[in-house]
Amino acid sequence: MLAASAVVTAVLLAFHRTVHRVAGGPGGLLESFLPWLGLVVVALLGLALLRRSAVALVTLLVPAALWTHLHAGLLLPRPEPGARDLVVVQHNVSDENGDPVGTARVLADADPDLIALEELVPSALPFYERALAARYPYRTVQGSVGLWSKHPLTEAETLDVKPRGITKDWSRALRAVARTPYGEIAVYVAHLPSVRVRASGLASSWRDESAGLLGRAVEAEGLRKVILLGDLNGTVHDEGLAPLTSRMETPERGFAFSFPASFPLARIDQVMARSASVSHIRTLPATGSDHLPVAALVRPDGGPAGR
Repeated sequence: MLAASAVVTAVLLAFHRTVHRVAGGPGGLLESFLPWLGLVVVALLGLALLRRSAVALVTLLVPAALWTHLHAGLLLPRPEPGARDLVVVQHNVSDENGDPVGTARVLADADPDLIALEELVPSALPFYERALAARYPYRTVQGSVGLWSKHPLTEAETLDVKPRGITKDWSRALRAVARTPYGEIAVYVAHLPSVRVRASGLASSWRDESAGLLGRAVEAEGLRKVILLGDLNGTVHDEGLAPLTSRMETPERGFAFSFPASFPLARIDQVMARSASVSHIRTLPATGSDHLPVAALVRPDGGPAGR
């Protein structure tokens, strides 16, 4: 039984995308919590040692190696920030957040170059604007998403990633160009539709459609260097986010589980980049949101920054 469990765990780790395609919703649940299969490997290892099962121990080498290949790099310590690193912060501040000033203070304390916010509501927006104005003089707000920057922003515009099934007003993505010391960088901020957890698994068709639209926008981007920040309502292993993860770099170090804030189980708040590396991602202290903020180190490559 131990050996069989080890084989099943190995199959889930190695073929999680296939499981998602075949099983649909339940496969999405698997991909959302894929790193936690490491605990299954540890538990099986303990049982194998307790029972002194050589067969189980040898079999467990396979899922252990697969988990190490997929996730072990994320356990490496945070690198020292370099001279060319940009610090970026991503946070779904929640439309029910009762402390926008305290939330803004937590985000600014990380001293980022860029701050991306989602679920901005009209009643809370003036509080964020006043709290961040001194250190972040450049900003753009499009619908319910916003970007604050230490560096000048140009070409700010709403980005249409609304699924066809949504008929109400819905503006949850933007694009702007940040003029950084390392050249112009296209910055995208997005809040993709929510994924509903049901008995059959994850209902994610709207999220997947929106991710496809966002992926095509990134592909068509004229600037070579791109940073994407957002609540994407999916992990980097989620097949539904493949239009983005297939085109962009994801964090090299750090798990940064961001949701739910009370007991974080998955990172659905993402920082991705093109022609740049996301060398580390971490969570910041809790705010009045049901998400934890995440902060990442982004290092643009040394190539030309032009179109």
